[in-house]
Amino acid sequence: MKEPTIREIREAQDRIRPHTHRTPLLTCAALDREGGARFYFKCENFQKVGAFKARGATNAVFLLGAEEATRGVATHSSGNHAAALALAARSRGVPAYVVMPRTSPRVKVEAVRGYGAEIVFCEPNLEARERGLAEVVARTGAAFIHPYDDPRVIAGQGTAAAEMIEDGPEPMDAVIAPVGGGGLLSGTALAFAALSPRTAVIGAEPKGADDAYRSLREGKILPSVEPRTVADGLLTSLGRHTFPILRRLVREIVTVEEETILRAMRLVWTRMKIVIEPSAAVAFAAALERPDLFVARSVGVIFSGGNVDPDRLPEMGFGGAD
Repeated sequence: MKEPTIREIREAQDRIRPHTHRTPLLTCAALDREGGARFYFKCENFQKVGAFKARGATNAVFLLGAEEATRGVATHSSGNHAAALALAARSRGVPAYVVMPRTSPRVKVEAVRGYGAEIVFCEPNLEARERGLAEVVARTGAAFIHPYDDPRVIAGQGTAAAEMIEDGPEPMDAVIAPVGGGGLLSGTALAFAALSPRTAVIGAEPKGADDAYRSLREGKILPSVEPRTVADGLLTSLGRHTFPILRRLVREIVTVEEETILRAMRLVWTRMKIVIEPSAAVAFAAALERPDLFVARSVGVIFSGGNVDPDRLPEMGFGGAD
């Protein structure tokens, strides 16, 4: 499959509109003062399933042909993509099969099951996940929808940036999106390259999981090896579809310290009064850690999601769950 075009991102907007939210673009004077810039926050924490993943999964599911769709869709995921695919499948009325590590947080398992997917548990390693997926596909004939390395998914994720450009000032000087596997950042880069080419596209990544930064520096995909970060949505390596897009269109990857991620998340929770997850906070953390790139400029920031495990609140600097 080839790299998605802006036409395909626009078509994805129309395709997913009945099934997803157009999320707000918010501002906050207190965070402007903290970062020394004018920020515009695209709040995908208000998206269905609580994350931008609903966009790409929905676009991919509704692009399937009628006969292929009847056999259902499948993926392996322990995070937001699992819930997103399950919801998209339910919206189209087709089966969903999700291979999840047996160690997945209970709240995520319950969300996937609540959207009607059949869950197959596996050991918590990539080999077991891929083996489980292969068995599911062989048994059901379901179509595999990759969490990020799929042009249909990338086009869907690009719809968040397209909305941001439509709703924000013209043009923004820079836009920051977090990067794990690169689906969101790739879609963002493609949308801005076509619709707002003067805007610098910046990726944000934890220093403890900096494979995207290293990959762009070395000019080849370097795997994520034993990543250590509170931003658990950003642990995956770049893919063969996302890497060339990022290499061509992303100005820079900013890596951020763990304490800056937690500080950014606490600022958003306490000043904006909205809940974001650590992976989403990484984007604003980049602005706090590298003010030289953003000071006195208009900056778009994509909050990728708001799914926080209550059991992990103490390690994030918040009070524990009851």
